Amino acid sequence: MNAQVRLVEVTDANRDAVVAVRVRSGQERFVASVERSFLDAREHPEAEPWYRAAYDGDEPVGFVMLSWNLTPGPGLLGPYFLWRLLIGAPHQGRGYGTAILDQVVDLLRADGATELLTSCVPGDGSPQPFYLRYGFVPTGETDEDGEVVLRLDLGC
Repeated sequence: MNAQVRLVEVTDANRDAVVAVRVRSGQERFVASVERSFLDAREHPEAEPWYRAAYDGDEPVGFVMLSWNLTPGPGLLGPYFLWRLLIGAPHQGRGYGTAILDQVVDLLRADGATELLTSCVPGDGSPQPFYLRYGFVPTGETDEDGEVVLRLDLGC
């Protein structure tokens, strides 16, 4: 499928619909909910959270949250860190994750970013194979939660 995705700011008008986007049962251990993401963003403003809902037409199909151009420090990887990427259960496997990352990468390059970091829990059902197929490579490091840190080179 050629996923047609647009990144949309989350507002009071669409917040409930975006929060309702949920991953498949069993995937919760690999990616936190949209609601948890909003809480994390509020609790950690020093992480420079930037988030958007991913829409196909009028329907929210996913969510993405990054740390945007932060100063790295203890517990803060960056300057650009993919904090959350989730695709709603009925929309998985249809190219939305790749389409979202393509748009994020374009935005980051326009902002002058040279790399994007992320982390993930390894294991059966982990998003790690998706990230590796996209082009992320393991850095050899783990974060404070024991997640594997991955890096995507944004050089042109």
